[in-house]
Amino acid sequence: MLKVGLTGGIASGKSAVGEILVGLGAHLVQADRIAHALMQPGEAVYNEVVRHFGREILNPDGSINRAKLAEAAFGPARDGEGNPESRVVELNRIVHPAVLRSQDDWMHAIGQQNSRAIAIVEAALIVEAGARDRFDRLIVVTCGEEQRIVRFAVRQKLGYEAARAEVVRRMAAQLPDPEKIKVADYVIDNSGPLDHTREQV
Repeated sequence: MLKVGLTGGIASGKSAVGEILVGLGAHLVQADRIAHALMQPGEAVYNEVVRHFGREILNPDGSINRAKLAEAAFGPARDGEGNPESRVVELNRIVHPAVLRSQDDWMHAIGQQNSRAIAIVEAALIVEAGARDRFDRLIVVTCGEEQRIVRFAVRQKLGYEAARAEVVRRMAAQLPDPEKIKVADYVIDNSGPLDHTREQV
C-alpha cells in the first residue's frame, strides 16, 4: 500500500486535489474531519481542549464552537494566557497525537482491505507536526496569497479584509510554502483553472 500525505497552506485547494485523487481511485481521509470527531462531547480530546481553553469556547449544547476555539488559539492574548504561538502549540499538543493515531488506524484498515491501495491523508500541518516520515510520498498544494484570501472569503462567507486578516493569522502558524516544497515529492500549483490542476494530479 502507498501512504500519501496531501498538504498545503490554508485555502490552497487541498480538498479539490483530494477529490480528484479519489475520482482516480485513491482512498482519502481528512485530518480536519478526524479532529472534528475527536472533539465531540465525551471524547478525551474534547475534555482536554475544554479544560485548557475554557467553557467559553462551547456552544449552548456543549459542543465546541470551532470559531471560538480558533479565536482562543490564534487570537490576541487575554490576561495571563500567554502568546498566540504557545496557545497554538498547546492546542496541537492536545489534538495531534490522537489525530495521528486515528490516521494510522485508518491507513492500516485500508491496507488490510487492499495491499495495493493508495491511502491519502489530507492535513494542513503534516510537515509542522513532524509527520512527514509517516508517508511514502508527500504532495504539497500551492497557490497565490490573493487566491487564498478570495477562496477563504467565499468559503467562510466573510468580507475581503476579514478574510485577509484570518488567512494571515492562520498562515503565521504554518510553515511557508517554500519550506514545505523542500520536503515534497510532488508540488501541485493550484493557482490556475481547475482543469490545469486536474492535469497535474
